[in-house]
Amino acid sequence: MSKITALFWDIGGVILTNGWDRHSRRDAAEKFHLDWEEFQDRHDFSFPGFDSGHITLNEYLDRTLFYRPRQFSREEFVEFMFAQSREYPEVRAVLDRVTESSKYLIASINNEPLELNQYRIEKFELRRNFTAFFSSCYVRARKPDETIFRMALEVTQHTPGQCIFIDDRSLNLESPRRLEMNVIHHQNAEQLRAELQKFDVEV
Repeated sequence: MSKITALFWDIGGVILTNGWDRHSRRDAAEKFHLDWEEFQDRHDFSFPGFDSGHITLNEYLDRTLFYRPRQFSREEFVEFMFAQSREYPEVRAVLDRVTESSKYLIASINNEPLELNQYRIEKFELRRNFTAFFSSCYVRARKPDETIFRMALEVTQHTPGQCIFIDDRSLNLESPRRLEMNVIHHQNAEQLRAELQKFDVEV
């Protein structure tokens, strides 16, 4: 087994809660009295472009909500969106420990719209851990497609066997596994620490 030199992390569902998932949208529909089916249909059509940086937050909101007058403001809705983000402290502690060792390149491979990604990086001080962010909104590619993983390997110049990719969704592990990256299917902090130790990662 090659010595591990790089750790690539998903963010939503691993270090933080998901930024804007189905559960959050359901809560938004209830809070703002939205027609769920209509909102969800418009979201499904608009989100791929939003997630890959091809449309802005304002354009996403125009398409999904503000194509007609509302009883709430754009600012109120955005505040609600951003407030869905919370940290998983026990997982962040694992990430901090790995960072403190200074033995590994640490970067993200995550799907996230631009404005939400920037908010989360700032709010949770993710730069203290991550050297690079291979985020869908920056690289115009999304998991589970191979492109985003190939890009991370090529830019960082690490061989697949030297890398671990960590994600909470099994589908997102298929492409890196085909590329012969090591993968961890994240479940909780204790399991993550144990899996990293199997690769002799200092945690």
